[in-house]
Amino acid sequence: MEIPSEVKGEAPNTYWKMVGHHFRKKKLAVLGLWVTLVMIGVAVLAPLLANDRPVFFYQGGKASFPLLSGADRLGPFIWKELRKDNPFILQHIRAHGGAIALWPLVKYSPDEYNLLDYLTGPNARHWLGTDDNGRDVLARMIYGARISLSVGFVAVGIALLVGILLGAVAGYFGGWIDIAVSRLIEIMLTIPTFFLIIAIIAVKGAGIYNIMVVIGLTGWMGIARFVRAEFLKLKQLDFITALRALGASHKRIIFLHMLPNAMAPVLVSAVFGIAGAILTESSLSFLGFGVQPPTPSWGDILSQSRDYIDFAWWLTVFPGLAIFASITAYNLVGEGLRDAMDPKLFR
Repeated sequence: MEIPSEVKGEAPNTYWKMVGHHFRKKKLAVLGLWVTLVMIGVAVLAPLLANDRPVFFYQGGKASFPLLSGADRLGPFIWKELRKDNPFILQHIRAHGGAIALWPLVKYSPDEYNLLDYLTGPNARHWLGTDDNGRDVLARMIYGARISLSVGFVAVGIALLVGILLGAVAGYFGGWIDIAVSRLIEIMLTIPTFFLIIAIIAVKGAGIYNIMVVIGLTGWMGIARFVRAEFLKLKQLDFITALRALGASHKRIIFLHMLPNAMAPVLVSAVFGIAGAILTESSLSFLGFGVQPPTPSWGDILSQSRDYIDFAWWLTVFPGLAIFASITAYNLVGEGLRDAMDPKLFR
């Protein structure tokens, strides 16, 4: 007979261990977590995955790393000539004294134009085809992951900072401060966020930093409401009353004792916020208000497909799948965290 884990002493004995234990039971949430980790890895390692220079080059007893060091011993034209008819990552070059070149997975940079490969479908050289300027779609999608994830994380970071501060102050002090913050939240919620973002970007410009800041400053309301609600509950508890009686400062009570206990719903909201920020950035880029060319982004690639949707299907399918997969993955992780943090499951 199998001995239950609780009898063996393996049962989780802290809150976060219990959260992890229940999260691992949710297969879709775990799958979503793996997808997000893979996308983060692709974004971080983008230069090693898609580039027009070899990662490693060996010739005449000397080794170099052209991609990492910027060394250009043979010149950019020669690099392109070497890779032209070579479908393999590892290449033996007889014409250069038996040199060996180790190429990235995709041997094209995201901004490399080749009008001879104009709107070429998926093939052995361009796995996901090329766009209307002959640029490799897979290389642009790999670098586009950097834009989407950067916007998601930075925008949510700004929203967390603003939302936590305002929500904590409103919930802890109450009174006219709570009223003022609550009315501000309600006013912000009545404004169509997407159109507000478009209006601000039209005035300030469509740079990536402006997009991050604007999305962050228009997405803090839900976080503020969560933090405020948690603080309203926590300040009624005995340990907070004891801290006040002992003379603890407001700063100490808020940041060292109350805020850590109020972060669980905030983390869930932040995960959903990343998905929302990625969707917003992709929508802005699709409409021409997002990251401007030639900087690659999933929304920009999708926007190009409007003029060629009848035959260049790969410009629609692949970036659309990337946006769908990333948003779905973050939503699955958020739902898994939300359920795993429910104390009712801790039985």
